[in-house]
Amino acid sequence: GDRVSKLPEGFAALATSDNAPVAAMGRGNLLGLQFHPEVAHTPQGSRILANFLFNIADLRATWTAESFVRGAVEQIRSAVGDDARVLCGLSGGVDSSVAAALVHRAIGERLTCLFVDNGLLRQGEAGEVIDTFGRNMQMSLVPVDASYRFLEALSGVSDPEQKRRLIGNTFIRVFEEEALQLGEFEFLAQGTVYPDVIESATPERPSAARIKTHHNVGGLPSDLRFKLVEPLRYLFKDEVRRVGLELGLPEEIVWRQPFPGPGLAVRILGPVNRERLDTLRTADAIVRAELRNAGLERDIWQAFAVLLPVQSVGVMGDFRTYADAVAVRAVTSVDGMTADWAQIPYDVLGRISSRIVNEVRNVNRVVYDITSKPPATIEWE
Repeated sequence: GDRVSKLPEGFAALATSDNAPVAAMGRGNLLGLQFHPEVAHTPQGSRILANFLFNIADLRATWTAESFVRGAVEQIRSAVGDDARVLCGLSGGVDSSVAAALVHRAIGERLTCLFVDNGLLRQGEAGEVIDTFGRNMQMSLVPVDASYRFLEALSGVSDPEQKRRLIGNTFIRVFEEEALQLGEFEFLAQGTVYPDVIESATPERPSAARIKTHHNVGGLPSDLRFKLVEPLRYLFKDEVRRVGLELGLPEEIVWRQPFPGPGLAVRILGPVNRERLDTLRTADAIVRAELRNAGLERDIWQAFAVLLPVQSVGVMGDFRTYADAVAVRAVTSVDGMTADWAQIPYDVLGRISSRIVNEVRNVNRVVYDITSKPPATIEWE
């Protein structure tokens, strides 16, 4: 909704659009744009940035995954010192796995990874994470089942921001208690990435609008006793994956679909309980299985089911039903900052819908979300 209607003194309009009389302006080597060249939805946006960086600002493209790893390892060693120990919150996703691998390369056996089963994971995920991590990453991993604590904390809570804060607080309390049993830890390593920072409106970006609090950024308690180590804080997802490959992580970790830290709690609209979690887990497993069977898993950035807080009338057999609705969300993206809804073939969508309404109890309707980001976010909460 922003627009420049009057040019500053000495500037000339370089581009216009139907919505912006000044879409770009310049004065000598000062250039201004009233659009986002960095997003995938801007045609030639990358070329605009490259022209500015390399032809106008005369910079050199020296960033590589290899150079980032070298610099990050040095920074971690400097921050942690020679004796301190680090506890890493490992979810099994690419962000936390790459963060763990970087910290491990920097300080070795002084790193301990903690995998917390919060009861909000996808079907079979806890076992998969422990198995994959054990086979591929030679570092200490301690699994903890704290599902009852998270479900208790979330009881009766519907507001998504409150869900994220409660989950962030509970995570830290679990970490603090486990740390006492495992020894003394001064630092907590997290797989925080730049989109988390951007959307959470952190102190380093005071003028930014808060889109949604991320449990590992705005959801942390104010009395956190750990010092944070976040080596990926200023990387986007595609850069994190390049770093993961540079570190030698297996593709099953590097190319794993993003999964939100608050897990299925933000894919259940409304209160979270075991019954609704079981319903969503089953529906979500069907979505992922059918896309995998169709060979579409690597083509899609993220795909999942959402349990809606509405019921609708239906008919199954000869009987009237009044049951839950499930939304299917699938998007394509590069860095997660913008995304397009995935144009999944109709026959695949048909199989997903048929299986969900026939195999998932209390669900009689499936809808497909065809909204891009923006204006929607990828997650529903």
